[in-house]
Amino acid sequence: MPERDLNPDNRLFFRSPALQWEEALPIGNGRLGAMVFGGPRAERLQLNEDSLWHGGPRDRHNPDAREHLPEIRRLIFEGRLHEAERLASLALTAIPETQRHYVPLGDLFLNFEHAANHEILEYERELDLSQALVNISYKAENVKYSRQIFASYPDSAIVVRLTADVPGQISFTARMGRERFRYVDRIRAESGNSLVMSGNSGGGVNYSGVLICRPEGGQMRTIGEHLVVANADSALLVIAATTDFRDPDPESAAVISARRAVSRSYRDMLEEHVADYRNLFDRTELRIYGERSMREEDTSVRLNHLKAGLEDPGLPALYFQYGRYLLIASSRPGSLPANLQGIWNKDMLPAWDSKFTININAQMNYWPAEICHLSECHEPLFELIERMIPNGRRTAQVMYGCRGSTAHHNTDIWADTAPQDLWLPSTYWPLGLAWLCLHLWEHYQFRQDQAFLERAYPMMKEAAVFLLDYMVELPGGELVTCPSVSPENTYRMPNGETGVLCYGPSMDSQIARELFRACLSAAEQLQCDADFRAELRLAIDKLPQPRIGRYGQLQEWLEDYEELEPGHRHISHLFALYPGTQISLEKTPELSAAARRTLERRLAHGGGHTGWSRAWIVNFWARLREAEEAYANVTALLTHSTLPNLLDNHPPFQIDGNFGGTAGIAELLLQSHEETIHLLPALPKAWSNGEVRGLRARGGVTVDIAWANGRMQQAVLKPDRTGSYRIRCEQPVHWSMNGLAYEPAQLDETTFFIKAEAGVDMLLLASQ
Repeated sequence: MPERDLNPDNRLFFRSPALQWEEALPIGNGRLGAMVFGGPRAERLQLNEDSLWHGGPRDRHNPDAREHLPEIRRLIFEGRLHEAERLASLALTAIPETQRHYVPLGDLFLNFEHAANHEILEYERELDLSQALVNISYKAENVKYSRQIFASYPDSAIVVRLTADVPGQISFTARMGRERFRYVDRIRAESGNSLVMSGNSGGGVNYSGVLICRPEGGQMRTIGEHLVVANADSALLVIAATTDFRDPDPESAAVISARRAVSRSYRDMLEEHVADYRNLFDRTELRIYGERSMREEDTSVRLNHLKAGLEDPGLPALYFQYGRYLLIASSRPGSLPANLQGIWNKDMLPAWDSKFTININAQMNYWPAEICHLSECHEPLFELIERMIPNGRRTAQVMYGCRGSTAHHNTDIWADTAPQDLWLPSTYWPLGLAWLCLHLWEHYQFRQDQAFLERAYPMMKEAAVFLLDYMVELPGGELVTCPSVSPENTYRMPNGETGVLCYGPSMDSQIARELFRACLSAAEQLQCDADFRAELRLAIDKLPQPRIGRYGQLQEWLEDYEELEPGHRHISHLFALYPGTQISLEKTPELSAAARRTLERRLAHGGGHTGWSRAWIVNFWARLREAEEAYANVTALLTHSTLPNLLDNHPPFQIDGNFGGTAGIAELLLQSHEETIHLLPALPKAWSNGEVRGLRARGGVTVDIAWANGRMQQAVLKPDRTGSYRIRCEQPVHWSMNGLAYEPAQLDETTFFIKAEAGVDMLLLASQ
């Protein structure tokens, strides 16, 4: 095996400042985010606070929905799509149509006097993923200037440290603003060292952002809305912000938070920040070895090399760790979940409102949370689900006359569950909460935490009860959703009529089966709800099975309709393959072949043209154990859907592709969805030598793997609980525990059982 690399490829590196937002570097602590541009003469930090949304909560339910639901269903079953869709657009659309949208906090602008008339030399800008720290350095007139910038979770603040290697050289003017200052109610200077910006966001939350500066040496004063520092040796700047979503008096809370942080020593703040962050980040490490290392190259150059067809094995590993970094930065206990742009949005009216889009995107944000050992980062999503449940009960009752709880394809800070928009291909899809609740079950499968299951099961049950009430029985006895859509595709009936409203789209039946099975398992684990379990078993037997269509593909709809857009970005009917568990090579080979054919058709017609769609395709190929196809799509994700700062490009920027791509890379190295821990299930040839440490498998197992020449050399499994584990490896192994060697109980050529003790490492070695 190649010699261990002692310097992992864990930084984004540039030799020039960011000229546009897509080149800036993201930092975050869950609640606060910033994009750092790094200009030597004029620095800009574009700021976000996670609870700063436009507008407040509303009851948007259409009072006429329930009355017209039977007629809409009748029209759909009769194939009168245009009539059904016209009535649905009147009766099922919320009033008003749209939910609330996410907005930026504003900007911090720093203008430096030292660089105004001097050439800038030796410029470097990096995001150090190992410390969650932005470093900027350059020379101007023989003085070396440095900046360190980070978002501290312990201090609930963004911290900027300005230094120079010559005393008295730090001179700058600071100013805070919001969208060219049009959306700011008040800005004032305070105490000679602070700027305070505050206001109301469109009748919704009240907000406040505060900057406090502490220079060493020199002079500091405020003039108007500017903070001016002259001839200091160094300067510490602290930014804090909050809204009355959490704090009744956001201005006082932000000022107190900033004052507390700025009173501390910079070294203590940095050390505490790094220790807190590394407690999460250092759990997992990926190294892919190659003949040439490009880690010292500018990251944008590395992307261009990859686009030119050159190999750079370290870049996918960097992208993987960057995804983990971004999840830590945008989703921490106490914060809101990562939205469509994580926590980095520059627009007052962002693309798709930068909400939580729950027909794929919000879920994709959390695909890496468990397998990549960031389980705590999943918590904000669970808190949002808890807040959605009571709202979803009202939606279920008012719109559909159903028990349980439901949500459609979007939600917002207020956990709104009524339909979003008037766009037929997505709006009338009531499975959003059902899919979200599967994340609760995923978390339990990885953690095996009984207390969490007791909290999660009632939420899962609410989503399942809604589906039991909402589904209708076909003459043949099958239970289907109606009305619904297959997000966000359009079909053509044999008579040539096209539409989107339908009954029983494949994704709905697959989600229902996955949720019902999860509820059944959870109730059995908790030894409760015997009658409900019996009801679920009957319903599962009535759900339509996946069907194979005329092209050998998995059908997207219950009927084998022609799809209007064969290269559509959504591939919803493969939910059962990933993230679901109903299609597998061993148990359903015919459906696996149909899934493969579906992917081939999508890609042949231009599919994967958005970043998140390409990331989903990586995960599909990984589950099919098609290593080279998966690798080709990882490469395509990097070369066609990745911005210069490695953020995902829909286009425009969405963060889901980063998270989906990170999960896909992990899925190539470890799978555990079939009650089997599968080591290196889809290792690409380009990654023939490497090692991964700290991935997580269902059942509560931490897994380290090292491989060389495409074959596993050794693996270490660290179980959280005592029990038997089923392991799959493509080559013979022997194993030891507590220094004693054992022969595995072989099931077949590649699968075996081993017995493990909680907290005791199991070492698997490839047999020679």
